[in-house]
Amino acid sequence: MSLQSLASIENWPVPTAAAGVVRADGTPLGTHGPATHRFPLASVTKPLAAYAALVAYEEGAIELDEPAGPPGATVRHLLAHTSGLAFDEHRVTAPPGDRRLYSNAGFEQFGDHIAKAADMPFAEYARQAVLEPLGMTATSLEGSPAKDGVSTLEDLLRFAAEVQAPRLLDPRTVAEAMTVQYPGTKGVLPGYGHQSPNDWGLGFEIRDGKSPHWTGSASSPRTFGHFGQSGTFLWIDPDAAIACVALADRAFGPWAVEAWPPFTDAVLAEVRG
Repeated sequence: MSLQSLASIENWPVPTAAAGVVRADGTPLGTHGPATHRFPLASVTKPLAAYAALVAYEEGAIELDEPAGPPGATVRHLLAHTSGLAFDEHRVTAPPGDRRLYSNAGFEQFGDHIAKAADMPFAEYARQAVLEPLGMTATSLEGSPAKDGVSTLEDLLRFAAEVQAPRLLDPRTVAEAMTVQYPGTKGVLPGYGHQSPNDWGLGFEIRDGKSPHWTGSASSPRTFGHFGQSGTFLWIDPDAAIACVALADRAFGPWAVEAWPPFTDAVLAEVRG
């Protein structure tokens, strides 16, 4: 099966784009665009980094509820954007658990926390824990674990298959990562304004009833994933039993707000027949 809906990326106002869909059992449903072109991921780095954190948790290197980040915060707070740290500054702006403050700084602090616990740089830990076992040889998480990842469509589809049918982690751990942490917490979803509630799991944003949103009107409330300011996204819709990755080399903006939801709806409609 080759999804015709993927070809609509040709109409996106971007220099280069690639997209693909993979089933929960790992079956690819199609790709369009250069599968091995390396794109900056921006915040789509975060789900990869979070997966490495979950491996560290299962290996016993860290606990999700141990202190990390600002006083009173834990690894869980950092992964769920409730540590109180500012967006891009290592500055506390709220008590832990009080608000959903989307924070690159929070991810950088948990990266430092894991590096200390594992006695190796975070990028190397992520490579050994996630990238290498999944065959993601074109992916690098050097730099900030919040935003500096680089990857390909081919590699991210491998990751999307793993999250749907985990081999590196206990499925119960992954289920927790896609479960709302600190329910009822309000906050701003970057690019889409204030959301109440602004639901997140551990490193993955959860769609629920958010509006406006970067996924589609046909996306189930259980859909989870992430988008990046570099024009990238990865979503997994458990109800449709598929994941979709799209990568582009134009910064997120009005073009993406306009293009992404109908693209997602077209993919879902074609898969559901």
